[in-house]
Amino acid sequence: MTKLKMLLGAAVLALGLPTGAQAQSCDRECLIKMADDYAAALVAHDPSKAPLAANVVTVENAKKIGRGEGLWRRATGGPTAFRIPVADPVSQQVGLMAMMQVEGKPALVGIRLKRENGRIVEAEHMVASNLSEGQLNNLQTVRPAILRPVTEEYADSRGRMIHIGKSYYDSLDLNNGAMTPFADDCERRENGFQTARNPMVRTTPGGNGQTDAAFAYLGGLGCEAQMNTNMWEYIDTIDNRRVEIADPVTGLVWGMS
Repeated sequence: MTKLKMLLGAAVLALGLPTGAQAQSCDRECLIKMADDYAAALVAHDPSKAPLAANVVTVENAKKIGRGEGLWRRATGGPTAFRIPVADPVSQQVGLMAMMQVEGKPALVGIRLKRENGRIVEAEHMVASNLSEGQLNNLQTVRPAILRPVTEEYADSRGRMIHIGKSYYDSLDLNNGAMTPFADDCERRENGFQTARNPMVRTTPGGNGQTDAAFAYLGGLGCEAQMNTNMWEYIDTIDNRRVEIADPVTGLVWGMS
């Protein structure tokens, strides 16, 4: 009876292990390298240079694509110095936001990869092209604080980071800035446009190119105050929200919707 109990206990412990622990897991640096290798494979137009699973699912700009389609055909260069990796060893996923060349022109590319049993089983691309000069000026280098490691005394748990990331979608969807713990100096950028904490008065086009006084005022507000104006009420719903990647070193959270 004692031996049987011990065997049953071992079986329960094994079943309780998360999938990533049962297979060989990939640490943060391993995941970042996987993302870099994937981007290089895109530019080389050679899927064999990335550890793709036979049944990998690839989606680009919310549309499922086949092997060798989309960026696998159109990526022609990069990433450049503008490169933001977000790696999560717990979920075995990594996000990479980077400036690349797509059909010979600069484009902001977001890539999400999910790894299982040593292979990439999910790949997701978001591509923003036709960028203006104002956008490109903000996409040359990464702001230093973005990639700076969070010191231990200010670090949040992974669960807390995921919660904060999810709360941003709620704030945006419900026009309630209080739902997210925004810093007083929070600055938002979208595809290179700065859309919060801009100068209140703009005499020349900049940021998002707007010089209208009312729009300049709204664009000058911080993230929380701006959401409370109902400026974003034209957003009816935000569907298919996925906030599953939290980087334990930089405190960055990657969300897709």
